Amino acid sequence: MTDPASERRRLASVLMNEGVLKSPWLRAAVETVPRERFLHPGVFLDEGRTWRPVTAAGTDPDGWLRIAYRGDTLTTQLDGHLTADQVGGPVVGVPTSSSTAPITVVGMIESLDLERGHRVLEIGTGTGYSTALMCHHLGEDDVTTVEVDAQVAARADTALEAVGFSTWTVTGDGLLGHPYRAPYDRIIATCAVRRIPYAWIRQTRPGGVVLGTVGSWPWGTGLAKLIVGDDGSAEGSLVGRSSFMQARAQAVTPVAGDLSARTAYADSERRTQVSPLVLEEWMPACLAQLAAPGAQFVRAADHDGAPLRYLFDPERESFAEFLVDNGHWTVRQGGPVALWDDVERSLLAWQDAGAPEIDSVRLHVTPASHRYWIGRAPTLRWEHRIA
Repeated sequence: MTDPASERRRLASVLMNEGVLKSPWLRAAVETVPRERFLHPGVFLDEGRTWRPVTAAGTDPDGWLRIAYRGDTLTTQLDGHLTADQVGGPVVGVPTSSSTAPITVVGMIESLDLERGHRVLEIGTGTGYSTALMCHHLGEDDVTTVEVDAQVAARADTALEAVGFSTWTVTGDGLLGHPYRAPYDRIIATCAVRRIPYAWIRQTRPGGVVLGTVGSWPWGTGLAKLIVGDDGSAEGSLVGRSSFMQARAQAVTPVAGDLSARTAYADSERRTQVSPLVLEEWMPACLAQLAAPGAQFVRAADHDGAPLRYLFDPERESFAEFLVDNGHWTVRQGGPVALWDDVERSLLAWQDAGAPEIDSVRLHVTPASHRYWIGRAPTLRWEHRIA
């Protein structure tokens, strides 16, 4: 029979070899906290078009441990309510809660630069595994975790209690933080947000760190690390690529319906200077979200199978439709905002600057705005005003 402790040690060794796990205290936490306990009652394994349910009760112990410690992100809930123990076979659905891959969780915790005595607020409890890793070092009284889904929060709280951590597990909207236990030395979010909520900045001590994923697409999002200043603002950078489920309150409803009807009346039409296919790459997608923060990128095909690409901004009632002919792309734009003009301008300036990576993006957060820039390119600056 597989020894769970040996599986935890193996996971720690893998994370160290990947260069992600560096701190001795965090290695001790990874080698101690049983990830399998936080996956109950089960998980959904991705089989392409469907999700296959696997439960702890219905799987032999060795098989369950192999799933828990293979290092993947494991989906634990679909469609905001469905868990693996509630179905008897493969199902379709949209993931709404998961146990994030340990390489991502550990990398984020390392980025916090935690020290004993720090008070931490975690946004997005999920299974509670990352909560337990921090509790192992800081103690249960110095970790507060907020989860918007009551059922998810209850399961996490049960798992945390089972492994010996009676921490502060709160059900609520994490976008508001948790002012009752503020101020915090560190805030970490395990969900993606369109922009860093100012409530997180306000609830963090000067000199404290706020860490969260910024963006609304499934890709092209960045991990923002901010240092809070004495004046109530915060400044930092995108320290790398990061991908998380969107915060529930900000989840984007996919554009549906007859796309040809939505794009029937264009105000302008021209040849593009940049192929819209670059938006399927990480850094161009990041720039597009900075240049047109409310836009959604939609991929489709016409009746002959030719690719169609769209940008839609429902709030500003604007669109850009891309049509290809012999490898040449034309853009048709409609509505009060020329979405592709804004995005293309940023893409061209980025290319002229040598195509810097995502960690070149700086940001400054105040109560009134989010300002982003890339230092080596004066034209690569974006300001998102907060209404």
